[in-house]
Amino acid sequence: MKTNTNSRATNRLAKKSKKEESLEESEVIDSALGELFINELKDIYWAEKALSNAIPGMINETTSDELAKALAERLSLTKDHITRVEEVFALIGVSAQLKKCEAMIALIKEAREIVESTQRGYVRDAGIISAIQKAGHYSIATYGTLCAFANILGEEKASTLLTEILNEEIESDKKLSRVAEFSIYFEVADQD
Repeated sequence: MKTNTNSRATNRLAKKSKKEESLEESEVIDSALGELFINELKDIYWAEKALSNAIPGMINETTSDELAKALAERLSLTKDHITRVEEVFALIGVSAQLKKCEAMIALIKEAREIVESTQRGYVRDAGIISAIQKAGHYSIATYGTLCAFANILGEEKASTLLTEILNEEIESDKKLSRVAEFSIYFEVADQD
């Protein structure tokens, strides 16, 4: 009987040891995921700030009042997102820091190239919409991923805030699509 009792105790210790190993591995995964979450948050923080600096130049290059208005709304939204990303940093107990976003650098550069290579008018306006939507799609992808990471990490308040930003990004994209479809369409029709 003693052998049987010792055997059960050994099995429990073995199970506990495996459970502890699993917990340690989980903590490592969470730690690595947490680090990735913070790095991605720094990246979008930089991207939003860069975009907020680029949008006024795009507004100045538009000819469509409707597009200028949509871009002004986008600028306001972007500035609000910067503030809310700072709130996310505070919620997770990390100071807000920037990490240069190479993707946004490329997207802003492409927007400048579109402006420089087109004449002022509906074609440039269409190009600006394309460029700002590409930047928005980058933000949508990033915020979607950040939401998933926050959920996995158990950061419920951060997840809620990031989901709000994600939904606003999606709505902003839809609004720009409507501007493109209607105002640009009417410009083209007037040219005929």
